[in-house]
Amino acid sequence: MRPTTSGPASHTIICPLRTSRCTPIRKAAAYNGATRTWASCGTICEPCPYWSAANQFQARELNRLATDPSAPREFVIRGSTEIPVEPIPKCALCGSDSFDDYSLGFDYESLTCANCWKFVSCRNCKHVWLNPRPAIETLPIIYPPTYYAYDFEHRINRIAVKAKEILDRKKFGSILRHATRAPQSYIDIGCGSGRFLKLMELSGLKRSGIYGLELDEKVVLRLKEAGYQASCERVETASRIPKAGIDLATMFHVIEHVDNPVDVVQRVSEWLSPGGLFAIETPNLDSWDARLFKPTYWGGYHFPRHWHLFSPQTLRRMLEQVGLEVVSVKYTTGHSFWMYSLHHKLRYGKTPHPILAKVFNPLKSLFILGGFTAFDKFRAAIGFKTSAMLMVAKKPSQAK
Repeated sequence: MRPTTSGPASHTIICPLRTSRCTPIRKAAAYNGATRTWASCGTICEPCPYWSAANQFQARELNRLATDPSAPREFVIRGSTEIPVEPIPKCALCGSDSFDDYSLGFDYESLTCANCWKFVSCRNCKHVWLNPRPAIETLPIIYPPTYYAYDFEHRINRIAVKAKEILDRKKFGSILRHATRAPQSYIDIGCGSGRFLKLMELSGLKRSGIYGLELDEKVVLRLKEAGYQASCERVETASRIPKAGIDLATMFHVIEHVDNPVDVVQRVSEWLSPGGLFAIETPNLDSWDARLFKPTYWGGYHFPRHWHLFSPQTLRRMLEQVGLEVVSVKYTTGHSFWMYSLHHKLRYGKTPHPILAKVFNPLKSLFILGGFTAFDKFRAAIGFKTSAMLMVAKKPSQAK
């Protein structure tokens, strides 16, 4: 639902449970331009039944932020200020300049800035992107030296690290099932400390055929000294990757951070050898928690570091747009998204509970993290879409 100043408006209510019998319910809702509020509309999804109180709550949350976009009190206490932004008026996937507001929020995780950020949804292809987004010169602000991804292995419990290693091996096993031959070359885009490079080395690849792209110069230097083919470059400008020479490329939770995702996947497709695989993992907008926390608190938003968000449909369309063939879609654990969603709601909601919110910090709450991991593994096993998806695409062996 979104505000409009043209009097009565209509919206589609979709049951978040999404059972096989659930269908969209069309109802009218009046928007008062003077008070900037929605009229209440109690509807029910008769098949399940799901009361649309959640939809009314979402409308109230969006209205609250639209009416008062000032940062929460914690940002003021910390001294966070607004940073320069740049407008992104066109959809990166289809080029349309027609869009609707999708969600609003703040940097709930790191409090690096006081801006109220907005995701918008393309009316033509339904792609979702941050508009406006941080100006390029502000990247060191929103990615401070303390950003968790820079020393992920040292910031979480050792047991969680070991569990993640097991999940990583299973993830690669599911990817390589689609390979027509054992890969002889590999690249991880956004390789961080190089844990996936080391994993592929253990599977038999030589370091001379293992590439990594990362924007942290210190990390890249360490990987180079270890013998890996690491570069401190962006995909769009990388010059050391052999064209048509990569058998397997992976991009785990990186595509949502890039400037133009279409240009990135186009470049990666050029690096792939015929029959080569490209695996992308990214947040999934078509998930239960993404719908429940849609107005502002969903952990997958990661304001303002995520610039593009995908559904399975929009991600598939983008990969096919550059000539790749999607061979697999798998829903993976989104435990941190569930936990951050609850953390943000408890910490920054109308009635804050900061102490209780700490319980849902995924970097510190091992047992709850394990619980949500098991919850998502179970849901994925019985056919539900989780808040992270792994899509594998293949480069055709012969040009069509």
